[in-house]
Amino acid sequence: MVKKQNLILIGMPGAGKSTVGVLLAKRLGVAFSDTDILMQTGEGCHLQETIAEHGIDGFRSIEEHYLLTVPPDCGVVATGGSAVYSEKAMAHLKLIGPAVYLQIGLVPLKNRLGNLDERGVLRMPGQTIDMLYDERRPLYEKYADITVSTAGVTPDQVVTAVLRQL
Repeated sequence: MVKKQNLILIGMPGAGKSTVGVLLAKRLGVAFSDTDILMQTGEGCHLQETIAEHGIDGFRSIEEHYLLTVPPDCGVVATGGSAVYSEKAMAHLKLIGPAVYLQIGLVPLKNRLGNLDERGVLRMPGQTIDMLYDERRPLYEKYADITVSTAGVTPDQVVTAVLRQL
């Protein structure tokens, strides 16, 4: 039997945090939360609408609020890709469980993401996915307690790799 514990998933949008998170929670027998869904539910609109209405700084502030409400008995949490912009939120999350960075390469990421605006990916006007990737990767690496590559593996194989590193 695998020990029950909290896990905080970080990584780029499209890295598989939600998919892997559900599978991890099931294997560990714990709850699963997706902070993007918590935010959408709480705000009553999609992420891209929050970005359009409040701008980048407003979105980050709203996102930080939801990240800071994640309870100590959260189970597995899939964070939004931009969670790592908030030092305060990441400090809170790392207090309640290790941060697991689901690492994805730029080419597979581009293939998975599709339209960044429709997906609600937080980025500066004119910022390409390449630029966003280069900006965020050091932040994910900074906060990661565990790093697992998603390159060429199934979500189940990612779950196995995460559990092996706990």
